[in-house]
Amino acid sequence: MARIRLFLVLVLALTAGGAFAYGTYRYIQQAPGRGEAMATRPVIVAAVNLDLGAELRPEDIRIIEWPATNVPATAFASADEVVGRGLILGVVANEPILSNKLAAKGAGSGLPPVIPDGKRALSVRVNDVVGVAGYVLPGTFVDVVATVNPTQQHTDVTSKVVLTNVLVLAAGTKIERDTDGGKPISVSVVTLLVDPIEVERLTLASTEGKIQLALRNPLDKATPVTPGIRPGALMGSAPAARPAVSRPRPAAQVAVAAPPASLPTVEMIRGDKRAQEVVR
Repeated sequence: MARIRLFLVLVLALTAGGAFAYGTYRYIQQAPGRGEAMATRPVIVAAVNLDLGAELRPEDIRIIEWPATNVPATAFASADEVVGRGLILGVVANEPILSNKLAAKGAGSGLPPVIPDGKRALSVRVNDVVGVAGYVLPGTFVDVVATVNPTQQHTDVTSKVVLTNVLVLAAGTKIERDTDGGKPISVSVVTLLVDPIEVERLTLASTEGKIQLALRNPLDKATPVTPGIRPGALMGSAPAARPAVSRPRPAAQVAVAAPPASLPTVEMIRGDKRAQEVVR
């Protein structure tokens, strides 16, 4: 009896094992093969880190196979489409080269393609003080403070913020922010992005007086309106100017003639006529 039971258990085990093995075999046969290639498309990427304004050369790019379902909409597939064009945004190694990062064909490279329509790039001379100890770097924002003496009188010297929230395009000949943790750089010229009206204001301020750059937080978009300050108000020796207050003029007084003093009169009757005669 024990042998029969052992035989039955062995048969059941062999049957279950065979069924499991057959099911596994069928699953493997029906599953997609691991060697099946994924559909890809060629995409141009940067071979090295590239700065803003750089002109793309053949050695600056390479072609990789990108999953066809995830290719960026404005990516390029041919090196001929990007070589010789300038970058208007910096890229890092292995980043796809997209159309919004490139200047138009024939626009060249360097600073000119970076300037948006309606804007101008204007350079001003600075020193370590004016340039905020070298922390005025490309991509930062500054306010421009002008100190001008319009009448050549010391008491009329005025300092005032003339431009606010101005983008720094370049510091010296560098148009890309220092990648070493925002390390300050010593330069003698800073190039600002301004519109034509601001070009006139900045040129006049730098020609007729002195300018100072005030570094600001890029998240601060406020545009404060300042009254300016003169030496007297700075030292407290001159009172702050007050707006003139118009006072109503007094009503014009019209001279009224005093009524004449009453004099004694006599009524005289001549026939049918009556007359008043004053007795003096």
